[in-house]
Amino acid sequence: MFSAQDSVWMAQALRLAERGLYGTSPNPHVGCVLVRAGDVVGTGWHRCAGEPHAEVHALREADEAARGATAYVTLEPCSHHGRTPPCAEALIEAGVARVVVAVQDPNPQVAGEGIARLRAAGIMVESGLMETEARELNVGFFARMTRGMPWVRSKIAMSLDGRTALGNGKSQWITGDAARQDVQRWRARSCAVLTGINTVLADDARLNVRGIDAPRQPLRVVLDSQLRIPLEARVLYDGGNTLIYTALRNERKTALLQYLGATVAMMPDGKGQVDLPAILRDLAQRGCNEILVEAGRTLNGALLHAGLVDELLLYVAPQLLGDAARGMAQLGELTSLEQRVGLKWQDVRQVGEDLRILAKVEKANPPQSPLVRGEALLP
Repeated sequence: MFSAQDSVWMAQALRLAERGLYGTSPNPHVGCVLVRAGDVVGTGWHRCAGEPHAEVHALREADEAARGATAYVTLEPCSHHGRTPPCAEALIEAGVARVVVAVQDPNPQVAGEGIARLRAAGIMVESGLMETEARELNVGFFARMTRGMPWVRSKIAMSLDGRTALGNGKSQWITGDAARQDVQRWRARSCAVLTGINTVLADDARLNVRGIDAPRQPLRVVLDSQLRIPLEARVLYDGGNTLIYTALRNERKTALLQYLGATVAMMPDGKGQVDLPAILRDLAQRGCNEILVEAGRTLNGALLHAGLVDELLLYVAPQLLGDAARGMAQLGELTSLEQRVGLKWQDVRQVGEDLRILAKVEKANPPQSPLVRGEALLP
């Protein structure tokens, strides 16, 4: 169905799509390559939400050479009017002869309509080339569109024996400079960085992107059931918007936080804690595709236990901190191997002196943690 050369052009389109990794949300990352008579006549990628899509950039570069060309697009061309006109119509008007699509758009506003419109205009359309790679590039967009929740990626810096802090709470710095700089790139591609109030109180974390040329800062999200966040906390300043989820109605504290520019949202679970699934659904409604969790063992354990973590981003330092140090996730005591959290390795590489492991969570069924049972207060 597809030739080796088709794969070459689609791979190029995927590399172009990656250039928009830091700036297109809530839109997907999309790349497009126009080829005519074996030569590339136009390329483009979606650079920023609200700006022209990848196909439009490629068509503008190709001009008249687009007529009779093949368009390689990493995501089905849109068929609806949003902030920009539909790309399917632009391809039809330009006179392309063939469109190769990596994956169908999961957006209900498109969902095959773009392909149908192209075929109705007499254009040959083929789909499914490098679909796995295209889905992975937009894993958060697919998650939001198909299940109404973002893709949740939990970042954890730890020692080789799985410890994230000493018994007294000290954790700066377990990993090296290269690993910490690498984290900035994951922050930059994330729509939001989420943490718990205990991490804010202990580390005064800023959660913003630093040292990376990114077109926007991620939303900074703090889970603070009892609204304990200090008004001088750096997460309220230093660039970027801050959203605080709480279970406590405190009009005076809320007014002060809003004066500082933060948004405070009530999201109680009826037990004095914040409702984790409801928070993720709310973040999806706010247009968040990917969430980067940077939290401690309590919140990590609660998210894992609730089955809300899709992927672990682990930075493993070549050191041992001992059994008195704090673990990466509070999961409670496992009494059966059936309760273990199953992972699937996605990528393992060395970053500076540390290892970076990307692993998808395949099975999370540990016993109820103290947090879930209500014995510990959710941050």
